[in-house]
Amino acid sequence: MHVPVHFDDLDAMGMLHNSRYAVLVERAISLWWAERGVSFAGGRPTTPDAFNVVREYGITFNRPVLGTGNVTVHFWLEKLGTSSATYRFRVTSTDGETVYAEGRRVNVRLDPATMRPSPWTDHARTLATTILQPS
Repeated sequence: MHVPVHFDDLDAMGMLHNSRYAVLVERAISLWWAERGVSFAGGRPTTPDAFNVVREYGITFNRPVLGTGNVTVHFWLEKLGTSSATYRFRVTSTDGETVYAEGRRVNVRLDPATMRPSPWTDHARTLATTILQPS
């Protein structure tokens, strides 16, 4: 997914601020799911699977993103558990030649009433298999 880097994403040295990588990854993953009907509308989840949180996030920075413009966020599912999803991601130049950063993110689906982990629906599982890395 192509994601724009805006001027306010940059630090004082004109580089993408380290905290903004997580935002770019979030935007890319959220957009992918929203295009498939899993999002929020009017402040409420459109499906039970939209109610999920980030449990873990890890990133390795390889090269700085300098200035504004688009980058590409590549992501896939490494593992789909009962209530968790482990993503791998790579932030690259739009031509794919430069890998700026790469990492891992784990999301957990929650039951909104109990705030405890809850299984993904069959609908989410079907969608997720399209980006699930073969074992």
